[in-house]
Amino acid sequence: MITVRYDDKIVKSFLIATLFWGTIGMTAGVLLALQLADWHFNFGLKWLSFGRLRPVHTNAVIFAFAGNAIFAGVYYSSQRLLKTRLFSDVLSRIHFWGWQLIIVLAALSFVFGVTTGKEYAELEWPIDILVAVIWLVFAYNFFGTLVKRREKHLYVALWFYIGTIITITVLHVVNSLAIPVSLTKSYPIYAGVQDALVQWWYGHNAVGFFLTTPFLGMMYYFVPKAAGRPVYSYRLSIMHFWALVFLYIWAGPHHLHYTALPDWAQSLGMVFSVMLLAPSWGGMINGLLTLRGAWERLRTDPVLKFFAAAITFYGMSTFEGPLMSIKSVNALSHYTDWTVGHVHSGALGWVGLLIFGMCYWLVPRMWNTKLHSVAMANAHFWLALVGILFYVVTMWAAGVTQGLMWKEFTADAMLAYPGFVETVTKLKPYYWGRALGGALFLAGMIVALVNLWKTAKGGRFADEQVSLPGEEPAHAKSTISMHWHAVVERKPLLLALLTLVVMSVGGIVEMLPTFLVKGNIPTIASVKPWTPLELEGRDMYVREGCYTCHSQMVRPFRDEVARYGEYSRPGEFIYDRPFQWGSKRTGPDLHRVGGKYSSLWHLRHLQDPRLTSPGSLMPSYAFLLEDELDLSTTQRKIKVQRMLGTPYTEDEEANAVAIARAQAREVAAELERDGAPGFENREVVALIAYLQRLGTDIKKGGL
Repeated sequence: MITVRYDDKIVKSFLIATLFWGTIGMTAGVLLALQLADWHFNFGLKWLSFGRLRPVHTNAVIFAFAGNAIFAGVYYSSQRLLKTRLFSDVLSRIHFWGWQLIIVLAALSFVFGVTTGKEYAELEWPIDILVAVIWLVFAYNFFGTLVKRREKHLYVALWFYIGTIITITVLHVVNSLAIPVSLTKSYPIYAGVQDALVQWWYGHNAVGFFLTTPFLGMMYYFVPKAAGRPVYSYRLSIMHFWALVFLYIWAGPHHLHYTALPDWAQSLGMVFSVMLLAPSWGGMINGLLTLRGAWERLRTDPVLKFFAAAITFYGMSTFEGPLMSIKSVNALSHYTDWTVGHVHSGALGWVGLLIFGMCYWLVPRMWNTKLHSVAMANAHFWLALVGILFYVVTMWAAGVTQGLMWKEFTADAMLAYPGFVETVTKLKPYYWGRALGGALFLAGMIVALVNLWKTAKGGRFADEQVSLPGEEPAHAKSTISMHWHAVVERKPLLLALLTLVVMSVGGIVEMLPTFLVKGNIPTIASVKPWTPLELEGRDMYVREGCYTCHSQMVRPFRDEVARYGEYSRPGEFIYDRPFQWGSKRTGPDLHRVGGKYSSLWHLRHLQDPRLTSPGSLMPSYAFLLEDELDLSTTQRKIKVQRMLGTPYTEDEEANAVAIARAQAREVAAELERDGAPGFENREVVALIAYLQRLGTDIKKGGL
């Protein structure tokens, strides 16, 4: 017999971090929902404005709440599936504290305006490098544990963990490639259409391989444990894994329908998104039918309730995603709150409920006691379920309302709602409903914190120790004839390599033509690089998270052309690093805003949006009128842009600051003529210069 003591202390650390950061992230989410319902909840603080707080919320929920839960679930289940302690206690601790440091640095950087402006990948380059290092520590620890395993066969959950580690590594490295300007600023090596394609290849698959595959692995482990039954179908799990790994990677372009992305890439994204429905629902069926012998316990066992509801939400969100990828549906849903509802049904309905079920199952076992209160756990379940349903339904209603109002024309062929703010004011009741739904979900989490804390307090934590029979080494040859996949399951390196090959195909096929085939992204002669001052203004736009509410992409729809102007062309974005097409319109599209209003209008709008747009939900950016314009890195920014191929001259680089100052004086002089003097050295002149340039280049080209 061999005695094995599992390292459950690291699991405990990640569980505590999961609950702590989950509370922080969801509190931020409720505050954001209140800010959309009433702009006063921005409190006049630039540190807590919607644009800066949103990435704090998204990153806290995805990478702090869900991320820590992944590491807790993977480390707990892997040791028991492999019948060995983790490879290295030291690496486990480095992994834990390194990940918490990343979370803290991320939150601080976002509130201070340090961001790349790429959704779900907003971290600047020093933190990106730290993420890569800590992720590799996790990978080395995991694969080291696989090597020293005492169980030859790799259970299905481990396949999904391997797929997660391999794919996230590739996604993070490819999407994060950038040239630094300073410690807090960099520019991506991709621009415009290429940047959009790479970002949503990353963004969609970050959902697929950070919020889906690891949680499916945990589903395949914890659901059978909680139900006391084996997985319903081994064959279905094989199909689920390989089809998901192959198909998911193709689906990213469906986020860019009707944009400047080449149509063939959009169509590929749609086709593979629809195909994803089959393996996704296969996994859902496999999970739900694993519970088939425990249906009678659903009324009394909160763990099974959370698991059953989570799997149901997985099925719902993986039906809705392919539906929204169909171009005709996407024409209505994109840029609306429907997308917000869809994202939260997956992030909170699927991921959140599965995490809570895992916590309720793990904590009593790890602390060797019973759950403090089943009634409190049931109360949490209903608060969470009602909260997320209320949230999703209100966002569905808001999204459809938005989409239909944007597209409605009168009998005289005029826009029924020509002013964007008209649609915004109609949505306020839905936004209050979203805030209520989020508050209910947060209240349920607080109930869980109290319940789990009292559970742990009433027990005694100890690493689990088990006695196992002596076995032959995991790499020993077998004389028994096995199915081909059973052979693969005994060879983790082969499984990892096959996963890498299968997941790489889609990205290579979609991205290489865009980068290598001349003419895929046609240029426009009149489109010129941003001036140094406009570049500074653009960086301020990114810093303040303006892309979270405003798109810069006029799609070729009758209503959008009527409301905003000429539809956007691929060649207009060739100098945009990062691209700013956006994914949600809480405010109007800005791609053709240049020259539409006076500089004084923009000044007043930034000072208090209600002065120019009564009913606006936009927070005040009055600090831009007060903060001094900093051009200390302007020359380095131009230098990096030249390195990336932007056609600035040597003189423009050498005299970048002087050129920026001269344009600032021009903008300030215009403001002074209109009765607003004294802004020559203020940040607002740079942002105004950028906004006044948007969309004007094609007018020079006669389009």
